[in-house]
Amino acid sequence: MIVWHFFRVFIHLIAGLLTCAVVFPFAHDARRDYLVRRWSVKLLAICTVDVAFKDKSEGAVNASAMIVSNHISWLDIFVINTLHPCHFVAKSDIRNWPLLGWLCEKAGTIFLVRGRQRDVRRIYEGLVHQIEAGKRIAFFPEGTTASQGNVLSFHANLFEAAIEARVPVQPFVLRYLDAQGQFHTAADFIGDMTFAESMRIILLAPRMTAELVRLPTIPTDGAHRRDVARLARAAVMQELGVVEI
Repeated sequence: MIVWHFFRVFIHLIAGLLTCAVVFPFAHDARRDYLVRRWSVKLLAICTVDVAFKDKSEGAVNASAMIVSNHISWLDIFVINTLHPCHFVAKSDIRNWPLLGWLCEKAGTIFLVRGRQRDVRRIYEGLVHQIEAGKRIAFFPEGTTASQGNVLSFHANLFEAAIEARVPVQPFVLRYLDAQGQFHTAADFIGDMTFAESMRIILLAPRMTAELVRLPTIPTDGAHRRDVARLARAAVMQELGVVEI
């Protein structure tokens, strides 16, 4: 059975690669968004991951807002894409993943080399231009994944792009739940776990629900990036019920 599931994922990846290579160069933005959303929905279905969306934004939704979220798994990108196809900022390691790395790049993912200040500056300037051009940008300010029930410190650097582009920050919260409503540990992608290992665990695990919660926007006018990062983290922690120790 696991071989069949891996085969289905492989075929779906190939279909995505062909779409990026053949269709994307000639498609307008709305068409690309539709294709990314549809592909993400299908991938999650193959992985037996359902998505439940909860809107707690209190009507404060801005199409050009910069999206931030806690980070648990490689699944996170595709869960968010089922609602808002985005250009993600992700660690450069993902670019080296077989097939999926190339697919993420063609879908607009921006890869960041950790520890390189010059790289952060280059990407920051590119983010400002993309936001001003109407692109929807998303990133995970923890910089890496954390096990469920934990929220790491939020790095503030990339929040500066939202401030300079004069757009609000829209926090999202992700959690993966089992049939009893408890954290589904199969979603955790931490430590030295490889993508293939994570995929195997998810495909063998009972069905899970990815709960995606949209929180109210955080204004950035006249704000400092550290303050915006602090407010975003506090909002995520409150929704998750995580207490700072």
